[in-house]
Amino acid sequence: MQRAQIIVEFDNCGIFPTPQRIEIAQILLKEPQHLSAEQVIERLRSKGSGVSKATVYNTLNLFTERGLVNECVVDPERRFYDSNTDAHHHFYNLDTGELIDIPQDEIAFAELPDLGGEGRIERVEVLIKVRGKTGES
Repeated sequence: MQRAQIIVEFDNCGIFPTPQRIEIAQILLKEPQHLSAEQVIERLRSKGSGVSKATVYNTLNLFTERGLVNECVVDPERRFYDSNTDAHHHFYNLDTGELIDIPQDEIAFAELPDLGGEGRIERVEVLIKVRGKTGES
């Protein structure tokens, strides 16, 4: 995604465009992908960027809060930032650490639990943990 497109997306999400945020977005929004904060930091460093680790984490949290990316928590200590914000699900390969999209219409539910008047379901996200070779979907 080009800088001008990123600024438009930032405006749509109410994000002030700092140079560091734009730099992080250029990596994360380059293509549909799932990156951990550590992977974003590695890619920044490989480009010679001096963006701090704290700035990366704060920016990823901001991007998630504002709906620019989705956060996918695969276990208590591992989370990915997903540039695909359309409704979908994931396979998570425990052996390779790879996260693979599953289109929303490929998983169906016969019934969802009743919330008993305590709110409403906003979104359903399924994470299927697998081992071995999964291939691309």
